[in-house]
Amino acid sequence: MSIEAVMSRVSQLQAMLASANGAPAAAAATATSKSFSAELANATASTAPAAAATPASTAATAATATVSELPAGTPYASEITAAAKANGLDPALLAGLIKQESGFNPTAGSPAGARGLAQLMPATAAGLGVTNVLDPVQSINGGAKYLAQQLKTFGGDVAKALAAYNAGPGAVQRFGGIPPYAETQNYVRIVQANAATFRAGAGSSTSSTPSYSAANAPSEI
Repeated sequence: MSIEAVMSRVSQLQAMLASANGAPAAAAATATSKSFSAELANATASTAPAAAATPASTAATAATATVSELPAGTPYASEITAAAKANGLDPALLAGLIKQESGFNPTAGSPAGARGLAQLMPATAAGLGVTNVLDPVQSINGGAKYLAQQLKTFGGDVAKALAAYNAGPGAVQRFGGIPPYAETQNYVRIVQANAATFRAGAGSSTSSTPSYSAANAPSEI
């Protein structure tokens, strides 16, 4: 039976009862109709599905800001901090490396073919899962992962790991330490000095030796 039929039948019955009691039939029917309509509206409202959350509200809820551990004004500070933490690195060390590699220029390139903030070579970038070396976040994460791999390879020795980042791990293994290349030796010194500056600027209480957790490092490619 339809809702309209039910309402009509209820009105008829109410009118009959009202007539028997001496009440005006029309008034009783009107009151019954309004009462039934109100109840129906309430029932419909209670069973209506809740409105879906808008994409904006969902994104705002899901988004979580990474707190920077670098001095205010450091380019890509939050991204560098997040990548460093994900790979067991000191954010100051990673920032110091990126400053030396590209000067925080995401489109920087070298004559040898390295590109991006972390100056990754095409083959190295591909092995790290970086599909766009000019994308700042991908480059930072790729550089962090590669540096963490070198630290793991060389037992957490920061100087050797930085030398491997610059000259390649093969050169470090061949010479048993920092290769006798002026460029690489200067690179290791400058990156560590950059890291010390970032660390001091952030008011960090850590020592000058960057922290590194091999347990958090990614496996080598």
